[in-house]
Amino acid sequence: MAVAVAGVGAVLALADVDASLRGPFTLFFLLAAPGAAIAAALRGLDPLARTVVSVAGAIAVDLLVAQGMLAVHRWSVRGGIVAVTAISTLVLLLVAVRQLRKRMGKIRSSR
Repeated sequence: MAVAVAGVGAVLALADVDASLRGPFTLFFLLAAPGAAIAAALRGLDPLARTVVSVAGAIAVDLLVAQGMLAVHRWSVRGGIVAVTAISTLVLLLVAVRQLRKRMGKIRSSR
């Protein structure tokens, strides 16, 4: 359900649809996408610490993207959504590569 809400928020913002739920859904996406990526990277922490760190990290990513875009005078809602999506996707890909390497190392060492 959360993925659907976040996805709808991103689509509504990218398509510039004038809907009453666009703001809350987009805000949810901006917190959920980097938060989920950071939480995936922090598998070793206990659940409460992982939640706190991932929410704080999501806010930090959003603020850094906004600050960077404002610094280069390229601020746009669409650009922010795309940048946050790209950063979140990159973090998730790095986590997936790390887990794949870990599994391949275990397979090689068991032979």
